[in-house]
Amino acid sequence: MEDKFALYEKLLEDELIVALGCTEPIALSLAGAKIKENLGVFPTRVEAYICPNIVKNAKSVTIPNTNGLKGIKNAIAAGMVVGLSSLDLEILSKLSPSKAPLIEQIASNIDVKVAYNCKNLYIDLKAYYGNDELEVIIEDFHNNVTYIRKNKNIILKKEDLSQTKEKEYGTLNVKDIIEFANNVNLNRLKPILKRQLEYNFNIAKEGIDGKYGASIGKIILEKATLVKDKAKAYAAAASDARMSGCEMPVVIISGSGNQGITTSVPLVIFAKEYDIEEEKLLRALIVSNLVALEEKKDIGRLSAFCGAISAAIASVGAITYMLGGSIEAVNHTIVNGLAIASGIICDGAKSSCAAKIALALEAGFLGADMYQHNKEFKAGEGIITKGVDETIKNVGRLANKGMKETDKEILDIMLDN
Repeated sequence: MEDKFALYEKLLEDELIVALGCTEPIALSLAGAKIKENLGVFPTRVEAYICPNIVKNAKSVTIPNTNGLKGIKNAIAAGMVVGLSSLDLEILSKLSPSKAPLIEQIASNIDVKVAYNCKNLYIDLKAYYGNDELEVIIEDFHNNVTYIRKNKNIILKKEDLSQTKEKEYGTLNVKDIIEFANNVNLNRLKPILKRQLEYNFNIAKEGIDGKYGASIGKIILEKATLVKDKAKAYAAAASDARMSGCEMPVVIISGSGNQGITTSVPLVIFAKEYDIEEEKLLRALIVSNLVALEEKKDIGRLSAFCGAISAAIASVGAITYMLGGSIEAVNHTIVNGLAIASGIICDGAKSSCAAKIALALEAGFLGADMYQHNKEFKAGEGIITKGVDETIKNVGRLANKGMKETDKEILDIMLDN
């Protein structure tokens, strides 16, 4: 068990990283930065082969610090302008809005093609200048640069670690997650957990105070009378701001800022309402993050299944834990919530993500209320089966295998618009 707990700690350290902007455009920018760094100049032509899910999520979201620019080409060009891949997922923090015309100029030389029959997260850029050709590949994770080639010289070629990662995430289960949260020494994890709470709640407050997107958070807050409504409002507001290009960083989970927000912001609201001590809040945050990772382990980083669902159900399960609920209460909250909300599609990163976060949280709260009233969805009803972890596997199967054709159709519809 000690080995498993050490692995859980490592998963949190690897996952809870800072990003500024939506992670799909960031990944494109990171690839663009690698092009500029290794080519030494802005290329005269770029061929970009991008997996469908990156295309879907980078199409409509605003890129921070660009005066409102959107799209795949502009995201790649923005990274070239910054040229500092060492900034990792915070690369857009060093971008100046004054560079927007240069970004658009560079973007005009980029040709984007959808790369089918590739990994669910895949970016392949081939850039040309004079007689030089440079290729950069990112795959599996948003910041995982696996291949760099200049002409015939291979600069970087990383081993494929996807199967190793699958095994690591495969160890996650709700019972062990809760035992880990109850007993782990918080000294090492406290800084990254507190950073997640601070960054993500700060952007939530900005979303409430500012004018972003469709203002889903502000709309909900206007009529919020219950703590759960306030939790929905603040989580949605954080997404409102982030999807609209707010220049504030967030801490992500499973490669997603919206999911990192959803696993954390509702817990802050409930902790404030019920005067929960910091240690209990941090341990609940561990539950929220790790359950969200368990839910995503078979789905993958990107899919047709809205990731906010996984994060929201995990969040409410963690709130149940934080308020003194038993492991049985947590299990039933998760199962009930997944029974209600599974199947909501991901049609790209944009302003409606905030509304989906609010909707998914409401499903989670209804699932918790059902348990309080001794009601539950039972094994054999739809995709629900015996045991919370087995039900999570069924949802993963639905999202990863069952929704593949849905994913293709969503992209076709989006590209037709």
